[in-house]
Amino acid sequence: MLARSTAAFASWRRTSIDERVEILDRTADIYVKNKDLYAEHIGREMGKLTEQAKGELDIVIGIYRYYARNAHRLLADKHYPSVGAKRTFVRKEPLGPILGVMPWNFPYYQVARFAAPNLLLGNTIVLKHASICPLSSKDCQDAFEEAGLPKDAYINVYASGSQVEPFIADERIKGVSLTGSEDAGSAVAKAAGEHYKKSLLELGGNDPFVVLDDKNLEFVLTNFLGIRLFNTGQACNAPKRLIVLEDFYDKTVEFLTEAVKNVKVGPYDDPEADISALSSIGARDEIVERIERAEKDGTARVVWGGKKIDRPGAFMEPALLVDLDPNADIGCNEIFGPVITVYKAKDEEEAIELANNTSYGLTASVWTTDEEHGYEVLQRIDAGMTFVNEASVIADDLPFGGIGRSGYGRELAEWGVTEFANERLYRVAKQEDDA
Repeated sequence: MLARSTAAFASWRRTSIDERVEILDRTADIYVKNKDLYAEHIGREMGKLTEQAKGELDIVIGIYRYYARNAHRLLADKHYPSVGAKRTFVRKEPLGPILGVMPWNFPYYQVARFAAPNLLLGNTIVLKHASICPLSSKDCQDAFEEAGLPKDAYINVYASGSQVEPFIADERIKGVSLTGSEDAGSAVAKAAGEHYKKSLLELGGNDPFVVLDDKNLEFVLTNFLGIRLFNTGQACNAPKRLIVLEDFYDKTVEFLTEAVKNVKVGPYDDPEADISALSSIGARDEIVERIERAEKDGTARVVWGGKKIDRPGAFMEPALLVDLDPNADIGCNEIFGPVITVYKAKDEEEAIELANNTSYGLTASVWTTDEEHGYEVLQRIDAGMTFVNEASVIADDLPFGGIGRSGYGRELAEWGVTEFANERLYRVAKQEDDA
């Protein structure tokens, strides 16, 4: 397999940019054509609501279009003053086969975010997808092949997590990108470091959503609820901690209590459902057990929900938690499911302190009717992606990535083609008779 990927790299790296562009554009066309089928596949695999699945596919289509439309600009040589030389420039060149380890929560988007820029650059891809994604992982490879990507330039492998390290150790793999759990990220970073490989990690988040005033509180809280519960709360960059000032804390809890009670839980193909099943029974049970343990040891109070739903599948009630200990498990570690946590701050300074009381650093948002003041506050909160009056925004032309336990490196936009590139310096010196 790695021999095939390496052989494919030898020819793929020499293909013209225009040929790569045509393949990426055709890949986007195939996703457009198969949107309904692909949406059904991830609904069956991990429970994503159909309309949200189609929304994910729209983003995927945009990513392939973006790299096709901007290819020449993104790969253009960067020229520098040539003191003592005729020419001095830096060119982005591919490294070779790159290993991708991708999660189940956004099965097509995660692949596109990693594969599109690397294929444009001229790298080849070996992709290990999540084990619960056999249909969508095959769709990704089939789409590339139908679009005309040369055989073995993208290889989908069905492998276990324990088989990842030997791939990284193999000298034919030139880098590794992982989106997933912190444990998996730590193992990948260790293996990559031991074998002198570049790695990129996109891990979890415990992102703050800070509300500074209550002039449009219901609008803000409705936004928070929708973003937090998107994909049944299974998004690394979703806001996990709602932080509000004590002046309107009671109003916040009252509004959210009613809102959470009215969240409709249903199967992925129910057009009336707000959230669906979690990715697995084990994932659901872990969240329910953490909530029960937190309530028992006094590190959180359950206002509503958080129980298993007695029906086939990994369904649970959405939960609303208050009075959280920010340093206990329930407060300081990511909850990857439909759980709303509300923190009370006595003033703005304490709100900033609470926001920064985390070892993660993926996103952060500040909400206020005074945008300029919101920007001032936002600059005091540490994260890789930060927003005023919006949250968790992703786009093909914006960088994606975090700091701390949320990982390192950046994807999308121009960053996507530099993480696994040899940014190679060229200088063409003058001969004496040219001086």
